[in-house]
Order: sequence, then structure tokens, then C-alpha cells
Amino acid sequence: MPRLVRHEDLPRLTSTRDTRDRLDLVTEETFGTTDLRADRIIYHPGDTAAPHYHPGSKHFFFVLEGRGLMHAGAEDIDLSAGDVALVYEDEVHWFENSHDEEFSFIELWVPAPSETIWVSEDQCRWAPQVPVIGVDSAANPG
Repeated sequence: MPRLVRHEDLPRLTSTRDTRDRLDLVTEETFGTTDLRADRIIYHPGDTAAPHYHPGSKHFFFVLEGRGLMHAGAEDIDLSAGDVALVYEDEVHWFENSHDEEFSFIELWVPAPSETIWVSEDQCRWAPQVPVIGVDSAANPG
């Protein structure tokens, strides 16, 4: 039997480290699977992530809009809309957006990561988005 989770019902989170936004698409909570995990991330101008890796999970990135820089292993890779990138299991990676436009992508892990390992004390955390009073969340999905 098909399962549907409406856009307005998907979990929305905000980084506590910078201004990034996350929309959880496929998680154990939304679809009851750990075969994979997917979410959409938006890096606003100036946002960066902290270096980290995911043991035992391949990590794919499907760039939706904008431009950003992916650091993976010893490489720095410029990404732009339409690009698809892969980071292998246990490979340290992070992103930054030094442009004046949003940089967004869908990220997909196979299988879903059991943990994120941060390589320094600089770590990213996510908190549920607080709705803005008077703004329709379906019209402004975050």
C-alpha cells in the first residue's frame, strides 16, 4: 500500500550553528525505513557545516539550486544546480556557501546513518523550526 506524507507534515528544522534549514523527506519517523535517509538542506549565504562523517553510509547530494563548495577528503569541489556528488563511507566532508544566493540540495544516505561523527568540537545541531505567527507554513515551507 502506498504511503504519503504531505509537504506541510514533513519535519522542518533549523541549524543551531548558523541559518541553514532542513526538511526531512525520508526518515525512520516519516516512512519507517532505515534502508535510506533523505532530506533537503538550504545553505543561506555565509552558511557552513562542520567537518564530519557517517560510518557505513554512502552519502549522495543532488544540487537543486545555487552554488556551493563541498570539502571531501583532501578535495574542494565546486557544485552548482544539476550536479550530483557522492561521498563514500567514513569520508570526512562539509559544505560552505560563500555566494549571495541560496545553495540547496537533497542529500541521500544509503543505508541511513546510525550516527554522525564530528571531527572537532565544532558541531552542527538541529532544532525544530518555530512557525512565524501570521505566516502560512505551506506557502513558506522553509
